[in-house]
Amino acid sequence: MTFEDVLKKARDMAATADISEIGFLAVQINIIGEAQGVFYVEVKDGRVSVEPYEYYDRQCMITISGEDFFRLVRGELDPGKAYDEGTLKAEGDLDKALKFSDIVRNKIEE
Repeated sequence: MTFEDVLKKARDMAATADISEIGFLAVQINIIGEAQGVFYVEVKDGRVSVEPYEYYDRQCMITISGEDFFRLVRGELDPGKAYDEGTLKAEGDLDKALKFSDIVRNKIEE
């Protein structure tokens, strides 16, 4: 697995995400381990952007391995449990981190 694989998976996820209930969201994802890299996910004006850059005005930052990111996207990794176990680390607005996990799992619910 490479960082490009992770970025492609994130873009695929963003293309099908239900963002209808989100006004603005800016999350930076730090991938650690084998597929190391950084990208951000921004929801703004009804569009989702996924770009391989740091986002300095982010609302939160999530650090996770590439393998665990794939598990999260496939619904095999519970974000709350991963956070409690230290597999997923979040800094900043934790409500935004939870909203991001909803986007990843395509289960946006208000």
